[in-house]
Amino acid sequence: MTTGYTIRANGIRHHLIHTKGNGPQLLLIPGITSPAITWSFVAEGLAQKFDVHTIDVRGRGLSEAGDLDYSLDAMAQDAIEVAKQMDNPVVLGHSMGARIAVRAAAITPDVFAGLMLIDPPVSGPGRRVYPSPWPWYQDSILMSRKGCSGEDMKEFCPTWTDAQRALRAEWLHTCNLGAIRIAYDGFHTDDIHADLPNIKLPMRLVTAGAAPVIQPEDIAEIKTLAPEIDIRTVEGAGHMIPWDDFDGFLQATLDFKA
Repeated sequence: MTTGYTIRANGIRHHLIHTKGNGPQLLLIPGITSPAITWSFVAEGLAQKFDVHTIDVRGRGLSEAGDLDYSLDAMAQDAIEVAKQMDNPVVLGHSMGARIAVRAAAITPDVFAGLMLIDPPVSGPGRRVYPSPWPWYQDSILMSRKGCSGEDMKEFCPTWTDAQRALRAEWLHTCNLGAIRIAYDGFHTDDIHADLPNIKLPMRLVTAGAAPVIQPEDIAEIKTLAPEIDIRTVEGAGHMIPWDDFDGFLQATLDFKA
């Protein structure tokens, strides 16, 4: 059963989608331009082992938008305050969502049971740039604002199914362009590597074997910063791992124990 609901946390309205499962609670934090509803098929798979709550990150979907603070610290504080209203959830974050999870756990670890970090950008001060160029985000959002079809979205998401592209075309316009720009720039200015040694929770890193986001040298560095972290790779999958290899994604996540 899937239901949407809203709560107030960290001074703003948050919208979440609850996909009921019988296991421990899981707070799913999607990436930079992924409203919660676009992760519904993933949440349904995760509900085999978790009780899944997928959040619309501020400035996206049905959560509050407008003149807000869209920094990594603000989004991390959102995750902390939302988790306080849950039952010590595991956090699964994808891409930007994984960076939010890292920063949140470094600030206030005791509200989380563990972290699953799905292909987080490892760019930052003095590091190589994030491989996806800004125009990919800007152009697709501006197109969606005017109204577009799933077929139009094929230019940006050529490997996705028709249904996945149609859903993105329907919801992408809810992504506040200013919020996306701040988050994208933050990929290059926020240093999540400095947070990793401060996290003592159970952690798993899931990397996309066919994406350029995380390279072998990045994995080696992360292991030195967080020696207890468990590493899984979904070979052949791009950055949007569940879209490319759904079964591989579930194999890499469902056995996580906090």
